Amino acid sequence: MSVAEELDKLKKMRDDGTITEEQYERAVAELEDEREEARVRARRRDRDDRDEDEERRPRRRRRDDEEEEEEGLSPRQLEQKKREWAMWLHLSLLVGHFALLVGIVGPILMWQSKKDEWPKIDRHGKNAVNWLISYYLYLAISFALCFVFVGFVLLPVVIVLGIVFPIMAAMKANEGQVWKYPLAIPFLT
Repeated sequence: MSVAEELDKLKKMRDDGTITEEQYERAVAELEDEREEARVRARRRDRDDRDEDEERRPRRRRRDDEEEEEEGLSPRQLEQKKREWAMWLHLSLLVGHFALLVGIVGPILMWQSKKDEWPKIDRHGKNAVNWLISYYLYLAISFALCFVFVGFVLLPVVIVLGIVFPIMAAMKANEGQVWKYPLAIPFLT
């Protein structure tokens, strides 16, 4: 079954209510990852075929080959490395509770450095940055509401969510899932 056919099937299932929107997005993301991995395998297979026909000579690696050949990792090790990178991206949000600037700049730098190489990291990064912006917005609103005493209840709740949500996202990332932060305003889509 082609990718287009699978996407159509998923859309029908979502429209019929067989799967939720989150399950649909997760399945589409997995299809995109599989398609990218298939492209990398095909490029590698083509390169190996050319190498058998040609004399062995030193050549510069292409950017496309770097992802799979990165440090000589197997596909399983590469997948684990991607999961760990996504996990640390989410956990880096926690640094903001101790060092504000590092907690803001760190996740953004981690996301920007790998988003072009690994499509899934792009989704993790967007989710993390959406939560980061929303979190500081909620903090500011809660702090302002302290003047009418409502903020004294909201402020601790927002701070606890600022700790719990990144930990939950990191756990999901380590399982290979992209988790959208509840209450995050989708600034980046």
